[in-house]
Amino acid sequence: MPLDHLRIPGEFWSRERVRDVLRVRDIGVLFRLLSRHTGASQTRIGAAVGLEQGYVSRIIAGRKVTSIDVLERIADGCGMPDEARMMLGLAPRQRSCHRDMAVGPNGRESDVPVNQSWREDIRAAMQLWEGDVNRRDMLRQAVFSSAGYTLPALRWFTAPTSQPVAQNGRRTVGQPDIDTIQEMATTYRRLDNQYGGGHNRDTVARYLHHEVTPLVTEGRYDPTTGRRLLAAVVELAQLAGWQAYDMAEHGLAQRYLTHALDLARATEDVGLGAEILAAMSHQATYLGHTATGVDLARAARQTAHRAGLTVLAAEALVMEAHAHAAARDERACATALHHAERALDRADRSSDPQWLGYFDEAYLFAKFGHCFHALGQNQRAERFAARSLRMDERYVRGKAFNLVLLASIHAQQGEPERASAIGTEALTLTSQLRSARAVRYLRDLQTQLTTHRRLPAVRHFVTRVDVVLGHRR
Repeated sequence: MPLDHLRIPGEFWSRERVRDVLRVRDIGVLFRLLSRHTGASQTRIGAAVGLEQGYVSRIIAGRKVTSIDVLERIADGCGMPDEARMMLGLAPRQRSCHRDMAVGPNGRESDVPVNQSWREDIRAAMQLWEGDVNRRDMLRQAVFSSAGYTLPALRWFTAPTSQPVAQNGRRTVGQPDIDTIQEMATTYRRLDNQYGGGHNRDTVARYLHHEVTPLVTEGRYDPTTGRRLLAAVVELAQLAGWQAYDMAEHGLAQRYLTHALDLARATEDVGLGAEILAAMSHQATYLGHTATGVDLARAARQTAHRAGLTVLAAEALVMEAHAHAAARDERACATALHHAERALDRADRSSDPQWLGYFDEAYLFAKFGHCFHALGQNQRAERFAARSLRMDERYVRGKAFNLVLLASIHAQQGEPERASAIGTEALTLTSQLRSARAVRYLRDLQTQLTTHRRLPAVRHFVTRVDVVLGHRR
């Protein structure tokens, strides 16, 4: 049985003691009862509900859980039935608990999870932004769960279209307001590429909480303006998730991305949905959840085809290829890379969304290099990694990644001194970044070269990494 799955008997939720605990939202007692009846440890419970073991321990010791977002995560992780969810004060998941249940073509109720309105989705997202700004432990200590991407992806494909995004607030919202959010997203994205996710991640969260929240909740807008407004908000929320991922705040990143995907459905911006699914795939593969990475990349590709954006389909295909390579499936990887290259060749880039500007030949070559490197085909990997360095110099973090990739390939080919020289270039760039991923890649290279410390060039590089990065991990 996987670590992030709890097998809880159905009768557990009908116990009077459990029902009493749910009614008063005493999660600490609920966790103790779960442990007693399932034998699950605090670590096991934490993995199921997406919280660090230490935070689970504090909840059991008496810390209150009041965030709806965290309660939802606990309910989902425990597979809580709808009756129990409602006792906890949460909306049911199955349509059978609603008068407006979905009915399939055969006249039977659908098993698809209940579709929330855009208002409920934005309310949940705003709670996340507020908690992030206030640095709440329950958010900062959330852990990534591959199962946490299953339901949002399912909703993306199966949930009916949300109600119109319109509101009669006291403040008129127009195109200048939307343009401002988009300009801020563009600026923050440029800074992210140049200085890393940690440079302005907190600033993005504060902007969402202090500037975007009042605009959405107090604004007056018609459906057309409302969709555009929400699409701009989704761009910013997706960027916040990407920055959290870059800073190794993986549970928090997952929550930003899942909320962004839910909101993207209400905007009917299929291309933006595909980009978010691709980002989810990227994170899952990075963390070693290769099967989830493949599934999410395929979902992104299917969505990109719906959007008519060939370049997005190419991006999804390289994400799929990377997941296959990480799983050592050479044949599937080669097929996906072939289709990605062909898709990019025939893509019309004239109408690309602004947020897709990073995806170019250099990015594609880097992904090819990563794939062949993961498969142990280092000569081919070297060729593509070298070509990836012919890139836009504004993408400082991307160049640092590509340099480390090339250095790692040379290290595997028995060229430690050359690897150290290239690694030193990457170290210079990484010293300017606030990026946990960049630090991790350099530390991995340092470990890879440690066995060659007898060589002066290698010894200098290995020592220099410690001097420049200090305790950064």
